[in-house]
Amino acid sequence: MIAPSPKNKEVKDLGNVLLNVGAMLLSSGASTGRTRNTISRISDSFGYSSDLLISHRTIMLTISDKRNDYFFNNLKRSPPHGVNFKLLSGISRLSWQVVEEGLTVNQINDQLSRLAALKHYPRWFTLLFVGLAGISFCRLSDGDAVDMVTVFIATVCGLFIRQEVLKLKFNPYICIYCGAFTASLIAGGGLKYGMGFIHEQAFATSVLFLIPGVPLINSFSDMIDGNLNNAIVRGLNGFIISFAIGMGLLTSMLIYRF
Repeated sequence: MIAPSPKNKEVKDLGNVLLNVGAMLLSSGASTGRTRNTISRISDSFGYSSDLLISHRTIMLTISDKRNDYFFNNLKRSPPHGVNFKLLSGISRLSWQVVEEGLTVNQINDQLSRLAALKHYPRWFTLLFVGLAGISFCRLSDGDAVDMVTVFIATVCGLFIRQEVLKLKFNPYICIYCGAFTASLIAGGGLKYGMGFIHEQAFATSVLFLIPGVPLINSFSDMIDGNLNNAIVRGLNGFIISFAIGMGLLTSMLIYRF
């Protein structure tokens, strides 16, 4: 059996690393353009050209040297999408580090493993600051102090329920519906039985923590870059999330007969 040449092994290892980079970027909320630029930046620093086909959940990669003597072709499916800005910024810095410092494939793998192992913020920290963000939205809508307290409680409870339902591996849109329903039910209770002390601002802003900002921004970014297929898919995903939020609000309104 003939052992693979060092060059063949390098292009194969580099291709697998680039596929991992692309999958991590897509699953962390990166746009199609950002994913393509990051992969091209790393492959160019090794002297290989890259061709990419990126869909919403799959990335296909071909890399080759200038003489087309060595090439790699494979595809990888990305995990379910979320938002992880810490991972996005870490991979972006890593790609420039590869260009400036000439990191090897093994060093890139080590850095990716370190980034993937980074811990998320503690749950109480996330709940607290998402609740404070809800307070800010309420204040921007001219809510008073009682409205803001109501929104804080509703937001924290809604996010908590969404996280718990997500742990049970329900459909992500069902999880968003449960979060919206919980938050609006709490805020709607204040509007229904608050004897005039709580206004509509609390009910309207209690679900804003669920607004799909990243999918909608990425949809617009992909559309501007000419990645129309991904733009349509991301935009449709944002629409379904918005629909789930609206259904949660509607359920609460039917319960309270608003």
